[in-house]
Amino acid sequence: MAFSAFERMVSWRYLRARRKEGFVSVIAGFSLLGICLGVATLIIVMSVMNGFRIELLNRIIGLNGHLGIYGMAGMPINYYEDTAERLRTIEGVKAVYPIIESQVLVSTGRTSQGVVVRGISKKDIISIKVIAENIKGGTIDDFKEGSVFIGEKLAHKIGADVGDEITLISPKGNVTAFGSVPRMLSYKIAGFFSVGMFEYDSNFIFMPLESAQKYFSMPQSVSNMEIILNNPDDVNKVREDAATIVGDAYRIYDWQQANATFFNAIEVERNVMFLILTLIILVAAFNIISGLIMLVKDKGKDVAILRTMGATRGMIMRIFFMCGAFIGIAGTFLGAILGVVFCNNIEGIRQFLQSLTGTELFSAEIYFLSKLPAVIDPVEVVSVVLMALVLSFGATIYPAWRAARLDPVEALRYE
Repeated sequence: MAFSAFERMVSWRYLRARRKEGFVSVIAGFSLLGICLGVATLIIVMSVMNGFRIELLNRIIGLNGHLGIYGMAGMPINYYEDTAERLRTIEGVKAVYPIIESQVLVSTGRTSQGVVVRGISKKDIISIKVIAENIKGGTIDDFKEGSVFIGEKLAHKIGADVGDEITLISPKGNVTAFGSVPRMLSYKIAGFFSVGMFEYDSNFIFMPLESAQKYFSMPQSVSNMEIILNNPDDVNKVREDAATIVGDAYRIYDWQQANATFFNAIEVERNVMFLILTLIILVAAFNIISGLIMLVKDKGKDVAILRTMGATRGMIMRIFFMCGAFIGIAGTFLGAILGVVFCNNIEGIRQFLQSLTGTELFSAEIYFLSKLPAVIDPVEVVSVVLMALVLSFGATIYPAWRAARLDPVEALRYE
């Protein structure tokens, strides 16, 4: 659709309403603002949902692996070194971590709390970047027998610091003539870790595998093995190969099974939010319709004069189409810029609003993450922009058609 200079001049003139036509200009302004906010909000929300999914996926998989091998009925895995070596030969497997994991009670003398202890070798914990790169108050070299790494938030809860000793109490204790006695041993805190997930930072303790084997009386065994893949999407193929190696004596869980409900809930919420926020843009599009209809009614005599001077119906239609299209284009691109800028600075904006209001806007206990994530997907941004433009252009068709169908004789009859 080609627009002449005359058509562009007239449509621009109609958008700059005079004083007595100020109400039409106000409606056009609100329509532009509505589309702008709708597009920006949709981009921000979709980016935050993407950020949640990616951050949670990276942290959960980074700590738990893509595949887990467990003994039947909670039985330990014996001769795990040979099994782990064979699992490492599977195509697509990046690493295999033998692990001892169990729940215990941690005590500092002042307070106590239930935690999860995970025993892992030093060379394996070094390769887990989400932990090795987030050690505070110590170094990875301090991870040795008799010492542990605890979550930073857990340390704050129990009032412990680097160098302090904590006591681990396991209900699966030693059997004596007087019954089972809980096992109690003290360990030195070698450092804190902060992976950015509240669940792990406040409930997990890492100790060397050899120490865990002694503490839990599993000298030649582990409770499970975590398999890390080069590509998480190859989980089904690697699972079949792993099942051939370990046989029926072990259970195999993959990350999709373990977190299916969680990530499905995020995806459903993401889709629902998209539909709900699209209504904002749709409402703004209806505002364009109402504003243009009022503009057509207000400019009826002007249209009649243009028609008598030789303007065709196509020219009239294009003039009013440009009026609505300008509102849609300007609002859409302003909204896209606002949304992208907001997403790139979302954590700073959150901190500012939090300090301004004095309230916690993003609780790590509820949302699992310590920072508000936002990951912009260029494809989604383009999709939102195109959808907003289509709705805006569609909203201009009826008012523009109505203006083109205006009878100049009827419009000028009572002039």
